[in-house]
Amino acid sequence: MGSKNKKIGIIVSLLLVGGALAYLALGNFGENLVYFFTPSEVKAFSADYYQKKVRVGGMVVEGSMKAYADRLGLTFELTDGEATIPVTFEGIPPDLFKEGQGAVVEGYWTGQHQFQSNLIMAKHSEDYMPIELKRAGVELPRKDFMKSLVQ
Repeated sequence: MGSKNKKIGIIVSLLLVGGALAYLALGNFGENLVYFFTPSEVKAFSADYYQKKVRVGGMVVEGSMKAYADRLGLTFELTDGEATIPVTFEGIPPDLFKEGQGAVVEGYWTGQHQFQSNLIMAKHSEDYMPIELKRAGVELPRKDFMKSLVQ
């Protein structure tokens, strides 16, 4: 009878530990998730979304980036090819951030239809090459060029 109680005790213990781990892993995700929207979706936001923290991803429009003269920050436009939204960013942008590149901005959509950002995540090129090879004039093969555009 003793070994049967041990087995039941082990099974109950494993279920409790598994349940606790599942709760810790899944229970806190909902509070910490920040969803990714496109500029088209942001333009369609109702007033319920104003001032709520969201992430928006798109391409930085060529010629739209303007730095402030009196403080750290800049303005630019973000597009998904269908809609374009104006973004105001306060702070120092990442080194990889530039026009014509993909970026994800985090912040909130205002009632004045302006996106106020406090974080920029720039997408870097997949074509990494050590600086020594670049200086030597080595070029990357272009066979996978279209694959990287599609993904």
